[in-house]
Amino acid sequence: MADRLQKFLAARGLGSRREIEGWIERGEIQVNGRVARLGDQVDTGDTILVRGKPVKSDERAHRWVAYHKPEGEICTRSDPEGRSSVFASLPRLRGQRWVSVGRLDINTSGLLLFTTDGGLAHGLMHPSRGLEREYAVRVLGEVPEEIQHNLLRGVELEDGPARFDALAEAGGEGANHWFHVTVSEGRNRLVRRLWDAVGVTVSRLIRIRYGPVDLGRGLKAGHFRELDPREVRALYAAAEMSPPRSARPSGKRPERGGSRSASGKPRRAR
Repeated sequence: MADRLQKFLAARGLGSRREIEGWIERGEIQVNGRVARLGDQVDTGDTILVRGKPVKSDERAHRWVAYHKPEGEICTRSDPEGRSSVFASLPRLRGQRWVSVGRLDINTSGLLLFTTDGGLAHGLMHPSRGLEREYAVRVLGEVPEEIQHNLLRGVELEDGPARFDALAEAGGEGANHWFHVTVSEGRNRLVRRLWDAVGVTVSRLIRIRYGPVDLGRGLKAGHFRELDPREVRALYAAAEMSPPRSARPSGKRPERGGSRSASGKPRRAR
């Protein structure tokens, strides 16, 4: 059955649909000897070249990992300033690419999800899904109840009104107070901007959940872990997609991962 070109390539782990659409617009993909265009449909019998390299028609077995991003790492693949990228800590792949499910800014730590299934990443990030993102937030000073209520009712930002779906105090001492907050949209730096709009300074921000997947307590900063089949199936359900066979119950224990050492060899998670 024919699929749109970007969906076909994303299902084979070549990148996210958005990335692939950019390649098409730049003329970097050919289908059956001609330059591809947005809207083209392809099937397994078509000859597809991406930057001159042929694409295998069969779908590869996909992978899914959770990564604990430390502060100071960026979410792009490369940086002219030489800053560390989250992609440098992920397992190396052959013939596939890691696609991130959303991003975190350089000063935010916590959970990032990665997959080789670009279609899944697209489905999870689509605004219509409204997947919850939960954060642990450390702020400076007391936060009166009225300000907390305003954050739940909604405040006006430069790109329109926004609010927290949930907000709960989570302890703290001295000048530091912790809160757990939940949002269901992916606007850039939304959590920080909401607190800033009510005059509260955020001193630390950690994402602890994305949709059905939790960061958990055992995953150290700079390390990754393979998602277990239950988590993978929950992600496909959240994206309203059918999971591939490799994500269905097998009775096997999930593989655990680690971060990469300076030599490029994976360090095991502890």
